[in-house]
Amino acid sequence: MKLSPADIQFHEDVRLLMWRPRGLLNEAALEQIVTLIGDLEASSEIPFNRFTDTTAADAIDLNFRHVFHVARFRRLSYAGRPPVKSAILVTSLTLAH
Repeated sequence: MKLSPADIQFHEDVRLLMWRPRGLLNEAALEQIVTLIGDLEASSEIPFNRFTDTTAADAIDLNFRHVFHVARFRRLSYAGRPPVKSAILVTSLTLAH
Protein backbone atom coordinates (compact mmCIF):
# COMPACT_ATOMS: atom_id res chain seq x y z
CA MET A 1 0.00 0.00 0.00
CA LYS A 2 1.59 3.26 -1.13
CA LEU A 3 0.58 6.20 1.01
CA SER A 4 -1.12 8.96 -0.91
CA PRO A 5 -2.31 12.46 -0.07
CA ALA A 6 -5.82 11.03 0.32
CA ASP A 7 -4.56 8.67 3.06
CA ILE A 8 -2.75 11.29 5.13
CA GLN A 9 -3.62 14.76 6.33
CA PHE A 10 -1.63 16.93 8.69
CA HIS A 11 -3.56 19.71 10.39
CA GLU A 12 -0.73 21.96 11.51
CA ASP A 13 -3.03 24.42 13.31
CA VAL A 14 -4.09 21.73 15.81
CA ARG A 15 -0.94 19.58 15.45
CA LEU A 16 -2.82 16.47 14.30
CA LEU A 17 -1.73 13.79 11.84
CA MET A 18 -4.69 11.87 10.39
CA TRP A 19 -4.18 8.57 8.58
CA ARG A 20 -7.02 6.87 6.73
CA PRO A 21 -5.62 3.63 5.30
CA ARG A 22 -7.53 2.17 2.36
CA GLY A 23 -7.63 -1.38 1.07
CA LEU A 24 -5.35 -3.90 2.76
CA LEU A 25 -3.59 -2.73 5.91
CA ASN A 26 -0.45 -4.86 6.06
CA GLU A 27 3.15 -4.72 7.29
CA ALA A 28 4.30 -2.65 4.31
CA ALA A 29 1.63 0.00 4.96
CA LEU A 30 2.46 0.07 8.66
CA GLU A 31 6.17 0.50 7.91
CA GLN A 32 5.40 3.41 5.56
CA ILE A 33 3.35 5.30 8.15
CA VAL A 34 5.93 4.61 10.89
CA THR A 35 8.65 6.02 8.62
CA LEU A 36 6.53 9.07 7.81
CA ILE A 37 5.83 9.74 11.49
CA GLY A 38 9.53 9.40 12.29
CA ASP A 39 10.44 11.83 9.51
CA LEU A 40 7.84 14.36 10.72
CA GLU A 41 9.07 14.05 14.30
CA ALA A 42 12.67 14.61 13.18
CA SER A 43 11.76 17.75 11.23
CA SER A 44 9.50 19.30 13.87
CA GLU A 45 10.33 20.43 17.36
CA ILE A 46 6.65 20.69 18.28
CA PRO A 47 4.89 17.38 19.08
CA PHE A 48 1.73 16.33 17.28
CA ASN A 49 -1.10 13.92 18.02
CA ARG A 50 -2.11 11.03 15.75
CA PHE A 51 -5.50 9.71 14.61
CA THR A 52 -6.07 6.59 12.50
CA ASP A 53 -9.46 6.01 10.87
CA THR A 54 -9.71 2.38 9.68
CA THR A 55 -13.22 2.65 8.21
CA ALA A 56 -11.84 2.54 4.63
CA ALA A 57 -9.61 -0.47 5.28
CA ASP A 58 -10.97 -3.57 3.56
CA ALA A 59 -8.83 -6.00 5.52
CA ILE A 60 -5.98 -6.12 8.00
CA ASP A 61 -3.12 -8.56 7.57
CA LEU A 62 -0.88 -7.96 10.59
CA ASN A 63 0.43 -10.45 13.09
CA PHE A 64 0.91 -9.80 16.79
CA ARG A 65 4.70 -10.12 16.60
CA HIS A 66 5.00 -7.36 13.99
CA VAL A 67 2.60 -5.03 15.82
CA PHE A 68 4.49 -5.61 19.07
CA HIS A 69 7.83 -4.92 17.32
CA VAL A 70 6.54 -1.64 15.84
CA ALA A 71 5.06 -0.54 19.18
CA ARG A 72 8.33 -1.25 20.98
CA PHE A 73 10.35 0.53 18.28
CA ARG A 74 8.08 3.59 18.47
CA ARG A 75 8.25 3.67 22.26
CA LEU A 76 12.05 3.55 22.26
CA SER A 77 12.49 5.99 19.36
CA TYR A 78 10.15 8.56 20.96
CA ALA A 79 11.62 8.29 24.49
CA GLY A 80 12.41 11.57 26.19
CA ARG A 81 10.02 13.62 24.07
CA PRO A 82 6.79 15.34 25.19
CA PRO A 83 3.71 13.10 25.47
CA VAL A 84 1.34 12.80 22.50
CA LYS A 85 -2.08 11.21 22.07
CA SER A 86 -2.94 8.51 19.58
CA ALA A 87 -6.41 7.24 18.70
CA ILE A 88 -7.59 4.51 16.35
CA LEU A 89 -11.16 4.36 15.07
CA VAL A 90 -12.39 0.82 14.37
CA THR A 91 -15.92 -0.17 13.43
CA SER A 92 -15.85 -3.90 14.03
CA LEU A 93 -14.52 -6.35 16.59
CA THR A 94 -12.56 -8.07 13.83
CA LEU A 95 -10.62 -4.89 13.06
CA ALA A 96 -10.15 -4.17 16.76
CA HIS A 97 -8.63 -7.60 17.30
